[in-house]
Amino acid sequence: MAGGKGDGKVLDIKVTDIKAAAPAFHEQGKNLSKALTALIETLDGLGKPWGDDDQGKQFEDAYSPQQKTIESAAGTLVLGLVSIHEAMVDMADGHIDNELLIQGMFTEIKAPHGDGRGQGGGR
Repeated sequence: MAGGKGDGKVLDIKVTDIKAAAPAFHEQGKNLSKALTALIETLDGLGKPWGDDDQGKQFEDAYSPQQKTIESAAGTLVLGLVSIHEAMVDMADGHIDNELLIQGMFTEIKAPHGDGRGQGGGR
């Protein structure tokens, strides 16, 4: 855009960077999913490990009403990380497809008879 203060680049997308970063989101989504599963199974398996003393009751009063919300939020984060991975892969593939499309627009189109005049261009 004229008059802007940018460096003139519209997009500087490096497909290799996108494809290299995408698996990290998938891996971290799996790790968070494992941690969430371990948290739920451990707390459910232990019952109420925080005890019946004042601190335990304070924790239970704060945690128990929010437990399902916390678990749901963490589950949403897992899905978000996995969907970021999928979106990055799709974006990289789309960028490659777009580059090929643009490249095709600017390749030289050969005339049917190779004389540069096209059909009906005889002398």
